[in-house]
Amino acid sequence: MRLAEHDGKVLLRRHGVATPAGRLLAGPPDPADTGILKAQILEGGRGKRGLVRRAGPGEAPAAAAAIRAALGDAAAPLLLEEAVPIAQEIYLALRIDGTAQAIELMCAPTGGMEVENTPGLLRGPLFPEAPGALEDAFRILAPGFGAEPAARLARLAVRLARIMVVEDLELLEINPLGLLADGRLIACDAKAVRDDAAAFRHAAPALSAALEDAALTPLERRARDAGFQMVELPGGRVAMITAGAGLGMLMVDLLADAGCPAACFMDNANGGPAETMPERLALAFEIAERPEVEAVMFFTTLASRGLKARVEALAAALRARPPKKPFFAGIAAGHAALRGYPMEQARADLAAVGVAALHDNPHDLVRAVAAAIG
Repeated sequence: MRLAEHDGKVLLRRHGVATPAGRLLAGPPDPADTGILKAQILEGGRGKRGLVRRAGPGEAPAAAAAIRAALGDAAAPLLLEEAVPIAQEIYLALRIDGTAQAIELMCAPTGGMEVENTPGLLRGPLFPEAPGALEDAFRILAPGFGAEPAARLARLAVRLARIMVVEDLELLEINPLGLLADGRLIACDAKAVRDDAAAFRHAAPALSAALEDAALTPLERRARDAGFQMVELPGGRVAMITAGAGLGMLMVDLLADAGCPAACFMDNANGGPAETMPERLALAFEIAERPEVEAVMFFTTLASRGLKARVEALAAALRARPPKKPFFAGIAAGHAALRGYPMEQARADLAAVGVAALHDNPHDLVRAVAAAIG
């Protein structure tokens, strides 16, 4: 779950991290209000889109109206904060590095809107509970800062890493982190992403939950209500049906490499129903009705669950609602799944409902899709 800036700062303050004083606005600000007005959305790049504005005396109502007009929402929530006298804008972020099985610390001495153009990003692994965590953070940060600022930053980085663990965050980014003239550090922005698998341990902040819901397309909302997750992908040519994030990302990458990008991505939901294939097929078929989408592709893996039951369910769904675009199927089945029902029989049963070929290798499946649609 992505947290809005307001909710991210509430989280930080709960753990003793300094942030600017501010309040959430549902209506228009008072003409006497001054400070920084910020749109509360879940996407980045607000400054470049004119969604962050400084307001002097008497300027807040007009600035708020301009931001809401740009969003196309007259009731959009805004955060009004005090203007902080920043001596230096720093970029500081921590993320889960799944490959290294560590938290990666990233920092740049010049933060702000153009941080992506920073040539010397400082980065390295950080284990917040290790005996030498503070020294490790200092070693990463020292090349970009003097000894005293690097020491202050190292202490904050270790604290933030511990917050990540407690709050089950995948990403915690502060840009900018303001360094004040007196040496204090203050989080002037906050981007946080919480692991969905840990949602049962945390109450969802109302603002972030409402923004996430509003960002869903109608089909994505139907998928959520059916017990799984789907993300529509712009510019896709293949409506893709999979189960599981790892498998889905593999197929997305293979399709992109073959020049026929996916039009959607599907994943299982925590605590969702055991069977959602009919609902996944129905949504994929709706996406396939779009003129730019040229095919439907189904791929799944079976370890011990029987191949026969999966093929029969897929065949029944295809008979009930035949696809209007070419349909390609792939099933990688383990030895236990094939018991009493060989892959050759599966191919014959699916051929009877119009599936031209059943592949057990994802590369072969994608090659067949690419060959058919060009």
